[in-house]
Amino acid sequence: MEKTDRLYRNLRDWVTLDGLDLEIHFVKENWIVSPNSRSSEKLMHGMKVLMAKNYIDNLSEETVKGMTEKARGGMYPSYAPVGYRNVDGADGKRIIVPDPDAASVITELFGRFTEGRHSLKALVKEINAEGLKLRGRKLYSSVVHQILRKRLYTGDFDWGGSTYTGTHEPLVTRECWQRVQELLDARAETRFAK
Repeated sequence: MEKTDRLYRNLRDWVTLDGLDLEIHFVKENWIVSPNSRSSEKLMHGMKVLMAKNYIDNLSEETVKGMTEKARGGMYPSYAPVGYRNVDGADGKRIIVPDPDAASVITELFGRFTEGRHSLKALVKEINAEGLKLRGRKLYSSVVHQILRKRLYTGDFDWGGSTYTGTHEPLVTRECWQRVQELLDARAETRFAK
């Protein structure tokens, strides 16, 4: 193995490998640990494992912090959802912009659903019959449901339990999105009331 923090991502990994009675060579650390290692070597190895765990935990905290800061600045901090694509912004930071091939399909889905004449399944059936696709694939009710619930298409987005005003171009109005939420909620209530 290259080094300790490349092998162990958590303490469970260490316990699992320790129970297998393996001889493990850490090339960059010039270190070998095995069932026959002396207690002091095992102690040092245990400390390295804890340091590796701390490294991973700290990396995770810093990543979350960076993504939250990006969200506070109005930039969506993750991979672009269908309807958008990631590009490098003017300042070199990754931003999302409407995908010319998919944005109109997203807008169309919201527009048709707000008319109130479609169930989710009927909407998907109609869209598929017309040959509309997203990212080259036909649509499924579960995917359309996720799309219709995603606030991101209004220009706002949810991240880490908070809602942020985005700097990206919206694909639907907030009013349209809200109307879709009301329709979806009403259909869910009707379905569960039966």
